[in-house]
Amino acid sequence: MTEDGRVDDVDATAGDTATTVAADNNTTTADNNTTSPAADALGSGSPPQDDQIEQDATQADVQDKSAQIPVPSRNIRDLFNPPRNIAGIRQRLFDVAEKIELRKDEFDLYWPYVDNVWVRQHRAGSDKTGLYKTDYYACRLQRPTYTPKPVDKPRADGTPTRKKQIREGGKCHMKLKVVRYEGGYQSVTINQLGDKTQHLHDLDHMDRIKRTTVLMEIARSEVMSGYMPASVYTVMSEDEARLAASGGRHLNRNDVRNASQVWRQQHKDPLRVHEGYKYDHGNGIVRQDGALPLVQRVVNAEIVDPTLAYYAGLPPNTLRFPEELRPFLDPYLPRHDMTFTEDGLPHVTLTYATSLDSSLSLAPGIQTVLSGPHSKAMTHYLRSKHDAILVGVRTALADDPALNCRLEGVGGYGGLGWEGQPRPVIIDPGARWLLTPQTRVIRTVSEGKGRGPWIVIAPGFAMDPNRIEMLKYYGGKYTGLTDFDKRWRLRWEAILRALAAEGIRSVMIEGGGMVINELLRPEHSNLVSSVVVTVAPTYLGQGGVTVSPPPKLDAARRPQPAMRFKDVRWQSFGEDAVMCGRIPHVETPAGVPPPSMTPVTMAPPLRPVSFFNSSVDAQNGFQPRVPPSS
Repeated sequence: MTEDGRVDDVDATAGDTATTVAADNNTTTADNNTTSPAADALGSGSPPQDDQIEQDATQADVQDKSAQIPVPSRNIRDLFNPPRNIAGIRQRLFDVAEKIELRKDEFDLYWPYVDNVWVRQHRAGSDKTGLYKTDYYACRLQRPTYTPKPVDKPRADGTPTRKKQIREGGKCHMKLKVVRYEGGYQSVTINQLGDKTQHLHDLDHMDRIKRTTVLMEIARSEVMSGYMPASVYTVMSEDEARLAASGGRHLNRNDVRNASQVWRQQHKDPLRVHEGYKYDHGNGIVRQDGALPLVQRVVNAEIVDPTLAYYAGLPPNTLRFPEELRPFLDPYLPRHDMTFTEDGLPHVTLTYATSLDSSLSLAPGIQTVLSGPHSKAMTHYLRSKHDAILVGVRTALADDPALNCRLEGVGGYGGLGWEGQPRPVIIDPGARWLLTPQTRVIRTVSEGKGRGPWIVIAPGFAMDPNRIEMLKYYGGKYTGLTDFDKRWRLRWEAILRALAAEGIRSVMIEGGGMVINELLRPEHSNLVSSVVVTVAPTYLGQGGVTVSPPPKLDAARRPQPAMRFKDVRWQSFGEDAVMCGRIPHVETPAGVPPPSMTPVTMAPPLRPVSFFNSSVDAQNGFQPRVPPSS
């Protein structure tokens, strides 16, 4: 070993004996420092011989291969600081027990960790819009590695042929359909193809017979940085837990050598061991006395403040909700395995923040912040537990809300794809809300931190097709309903049934004042499964938007309490107080339809959303058609 830590003509491993080879540094012969016969022949004026021409051609061919070596996109830091929960993500992408929806950047990040499992069979192409592209993958064990030949032909350059391991095909028949969407946002949807099946082997079996692209790139990157394959293997295998999480439980030194073989054939400079390590004759590459493992040095160097290490890679506005407070809320939230209520409707959680004088805002159209930081995190926890979040158009116009979940662990905030992100639903009968790419909810979709909104409108509007196509481009849509109540408002049961038909099993209704007051009316309160109210320690004063059910009178026309919740629980969240409860449902006599089902005189059916191509004011974008009076 030289003073600068370089090792000449030594290939060291922990299992080496006193006899070592000079493979790692590629200084196999003294011919590297001598004049080639071809050069001597040219210098003396003699024509080159056939074997000299063939040798030069072989060297030029190898140089061409060297020029095609891709620059590794990963290095040793990707092994020591892998993506969050990479072991769990690999297992999910191996099982694909249910549909997995990822952002494109997530797919590009995680798929190389499982490309030892899945092999692309063919590409079906794109649809007529050009926005959807479909690929089909199969388990690697579906087909054999190669068809063995009776006699392997020698290579032109004289090097021995590669020893290939014959793997029998037909061992697993699991297949995937992978659909890429490149519109207002970019996503990759992964589904099992055909009947739901399972692998006939486990993930560890695939890690044993095939290495992932990630591991091979890391190994090649380190060797291209000037380190011996034996040293690279030593530092990669020091942290067995991290290596196994990335699929390298069965990594060996030959894998490192294979990953860097082409590069090493073209670079004859002596390779060195990593700083803090040495070659110990008989023991291979070992860590020097008192030196920290490379993994520890890399991890420590990238953590500026250890208290912030947990939040590394998360958006700065990520919220956390303490685990110890969740049992207070969970009894009032929809279960993960629930389908629908007995009436076939989604679970409805009515939630809002109010002042001491029962006000939601200082005045109509004015955004008013009432929740403190603790109760705000609670609200986002509630959002993560529902399939959809619903508001009225007045709230959308006044607040320009993002209508997403910023809780740590959901999609866009440390989680996969859009998991935990609710579907925004806006009740906008008159199609007043004009969305643009700058609207906050649309920007959230573009950033991969929320879903495209569904807007419920009353039909009979000549809608600009550009508005419809723009919303569809960002993953949303307009839904027209024709079911009105006697006050010519969309019936809440019809809205909920339409959402249930779309697979929405739970809805969190946040506001605004008109929506909340409507659902507290006797004819609608039976639709509400639970109520979560945040009470802020403040008075907003008269003139604000208040929440209050309509008055209730007894048989003698005397005023009575309009409503009292049951199953009530209280909990303080910082300076705020949170109440959870349920609305006592009114028992309906036999043979009498419930209030929400009372027949009403309906107007003639209105036409569904129609298209037009005339010039329309950009501020309106529609031509309303007023329904006839009853």
